[in-house]
Amino acid sequence: MMHYRLRLPSIFLFLLLHCLQLDAQELYVFSEPASNVPAKSLSFKYAGKWMSESELGHDHTTVRHMAESSIGLGKFLMLRPAVSFGNMYNTYPDQKLRFESASIYAKLRLLSIDDIHRHFRAAAFVKGVFSKNDLQYSEITADGDQTAIQGGLILTQLLHKLAISGTGSLVEVMHPDRWKDFGGQTFYGYQSFNYSLSAGYLLFPRKYTSYEQTNFNIYVELIGSKGLDRDYAFTDLAPAIQLIVNSNAKINAGYRFQISGGAYRMGTSSLSISYERSFLNAIKRKKK
Repeated sequence: MMHYRLRLPSIFLFLLLHCLQLDAQELYVFSEPASNVPAKSLSFKYAGKWMSESELGHDHTTVRHMAESSIGLGKFLMLRPAVSFGNMYNTYPDQKLRFESASIYAKLRLLSIDDIHRHFRAAAFVKGVFSKNDLQYSEITADGDQTAIQGGLILTQLLHKLAISGTGSLVEVMHPDRWKDFGGQTFYGYQSFNYSLSAGYLLFPRKYTSYEQTNFNIYVELIGSKGLDRDYAFTDLAPAIQLIVNSNAKINAGYRFQISGGAYRMGTSSLSISYERSFLNAIKRKKK
């Protein structure tokens, strides 16, 4: 009996470290994997995005701050409400921060195939965004630039320390100007196909001995968009690094820049830094 009790902590630690090693390298910086946050868990994230613009001959840097929370409603479903503040759509030299957008994201895991040191996930997602920004650019996103809806599919494959993921989605702009009569002339696009191809690799630690070890992950992502009702397309490259501390806190830093195509965009490069803290079993059912 004593021997059985002594083995329980070791078994638990082994299972915990095994799960951490499998999932760490698919926590992408610029895109979302097919895996969900654990059931009954909560996470809170701050993300900052800085972009250099050139307007009327003045070079200046604009910023967007975003706060979001991921909620694990069950094994297959998660929700993520978010709000953003920034000055990206202010007229120079106005640099005051203002409310930009509010959004809600939902992801449903459709398929899971698990094996030793590998797994495959497939998920569908939908996102709705309300934005106070006016239409100014051809680029269509669901990041708060326009009022929009987005829906798509994510496929993620983990192979030991390497995780590869692909995302395809349709984005539809719902700004009121879309339905105004401009004499038959269309100034902006309202539909796009957005995509990403992401790879993450767990560089350190080489071997797990404790859940308190800091993980160091490296990422590279291809992110692009193709207008469906306007003729534009572009592809960006986004390398990034990530630290996971005590298995519950993530620190991300990445740089995204355009490598091909052309579109009327706010900018062709940006710096992103974010911090996320997770809380397992934060949602508890009330006892009857």
